[in-house]
Amino acid sequence: MSISAADVNKLRQMTGAGMMDCKKALTETNGDFEAAIDFLRKKGQKVSAARADNATSEGMVAIKVSADGKNAKLLALACETEPVSKVEDFKNLGNSILEVAFSKNPSTKEELLALSLADGRVIAEAIVELTGKIGEKIIIQTYENINAEQVVPYVHSNGKLGVLVALKGVNGKDVQEIGKDVAMQIAAMKPVAVDKDDVDPTMIQREIEIGKEQARAEGKPEAMLEKIALGKLNKFYKDSTLLNQEFVKDGSKTIAQLLDGHTKGLTVTSFRRVQIG
Repeated sequence: MSISAADVNKLRQMTGAGMMDCKKALTETNGDFEAAIDFLRKKGQKVSAARADNATSEGMVAIKVSADGKNAKLLALACETEPVSKVEDFKNLGNSILEVAFSKNPSTKEELLALSLADGRVIAEAIVELTGKIGEKIIIQTYENINAEQVVPYVHSNGKLGVLVALKGVNGKDVQEIGKDVAMQIAAMKPVAVDKDDVDPTMIQREIEIGKEQARAEGKPEAMLEKIALGKLNKFYKDSTLLNQEFVKDGSKTIAQLLDGHTKGLTVTSFRRVQIG
């Protein structure tokens, strides 16, 4: 059957898909709009599957914090190229997903993907549809849901790096500025844990073994290797655990000292650092 330009444009307005894709969908479904929409969705699924191994090194990180500052949600929506990350449909989808996360409070990314957007579409399906429309792999790279006495957010200027800092011992003080300083520290210095006791034991053992090998390569006696390795481990704690790191804005104090100096007992209980690319 003959497909009119008006019908193609109507389907394009309904779906946001390209003109040629809309014409093909209507041709394949004999002008049935509902079937054509399903055809386009299936095309999206095929595109998504075909690009499944493609790297997603661009995208957006968005954060929303509750009015009382006790809960925050972070969403990292990733795509393949920078131009797509700036497309309004991509940004709108990311923000819409974050709103659903905020209102429904899912615990995991899997739970979030199964929820529905305000327009009724399941989030997982909406991502597939946009994949079909744009022709690029799109995924929820990370979803974080964090609760604390006070959560302070930070999103880097490039929109691809976000941090959440969970604080306790606030004692009624305004901790937004110092919390942001700590969040920026995390963004820049990439700590692996909050404190020494939070470091993964496997990582600790690896650092000890590396320290021993370095000392051995330097010709140190075997009897001294363990002691030397433990000394290097202490440096690892100082460089790689948040509370023991030197504050980047003032190297005379650690993050632990910075926080305690602001408010006695103020500290970090956890953090999340999420980066796309």
